[in-house]
Order: sequence, then structure tokens, then C-alpha cells
Amino acid sequence: MIPSKVFFTKGVGRHKDKLTSFELALRDAGVAACNLVSVSSIYPAGCKKLTREEGLKLLTPGQITFCVMARNESNEAHRLMVSSIGCAIPSDASHHGYLSEHHSFGETAGMAGDYAEDLAATMLATVLGVEFNAESAWDEREETFKMSGKIVKTLNVTQSAEGDKDGRWTTTVAMAVLLP
Repeated sequence: MIPSKVFFTKGVGRHKDKLTSFELALRDAGVAACNLVSVSSIYPAGCKKLTREEGLKLLTPGQITFCVMARNESNEAHRLMVSSIGCAIPSDASHHGYLSEHHSFGETAGMAGDYAEDLAATMLATVLGVEFNAESAWDEREETFKMSGKIVKTLNVTQSAEGDKDGRWTTTVAMAVLLP
């Protein structure tokens, strides 16, 4: 089975129980009624990107649903956490792209999103033979990748949250949901 559609979503949940916090994050993301299967990070060739709303309409409760998921959780009060999915899509629609997952503590959503996007773009660039300086800043590499004409688009979906002030579990998720 090769997915033909993908959509991106994110969510946050808070609860005294770790598992329930995760469930609430999945509800916030709109995918809690699915049986999620985490997969690795290939964006299928020719895959159509849908909006979150379009993608959610295609889900059926109980359905086995493949996704690339970034997940983070903590019960430490005020701890900054983030989950991010990066995506790099090649200009040649017959070639696969990449998805990356990143989760960290202490980073802003912007920092984590850029990092996840950079990870996906770097993986794609190395497969496509795009030459770049691995030590240069993301902005420079992004320009190089796009100027090569081989990478048409990069993006990220990122969810950040601050740990619950009362020490309840806080969970963040970000995901690319892959559909047939």
C-alpha cells in the first residue's frame, strides 16, 4: 500500500494521567478515534497534500491509520516542550520526499519547526545529490536547496506547550497522517 494523500495535524493534552494526556492531545489533533501506526519518514512520490479539515473528513473511527508522529510529554511544571514534523517535497513528483520528526525541551515552536524542516530537507538533498555546506545555517541551506531546483517545498507543523502549572501531564503531538 502506497499512500496517495497526506495531511498534517497537531495537538496538546493535559491530565493527571500520562495516557489520558496523550489521548487528549490526539483528540485535539482530531485523530483519537483511529488506530495509529507510526511509520518512518518517507513522503510518497506523487502524494497529494490535503488540508487538515479535508484529511479529517476521510477518517473513520477504528480505522488503522499510518502516521509519522512526533510526541513529547512532561509532568514538570512550566517546562517548555515541543513536537514537530518537517517535510521536504521534491520538484520531481515521481521522486519521494522526506518527513522528519523532532521533539525537544526548551525550544520555541519556531526553533523546533525550523530544525524539523531542516532535517527533512537535508535528508532529501543528500538523496538528490544537492551539494551544500552542512555547517551553514538553515536559512542558507534552505536557499541552496530551493535554488537547486530539486526541492520545491519545505514545511513544518509544530505544537509547543508549557508544562501544566500544577504538575499534571502535558503531551504535545505533531503528525503527518498518510492515507490511501
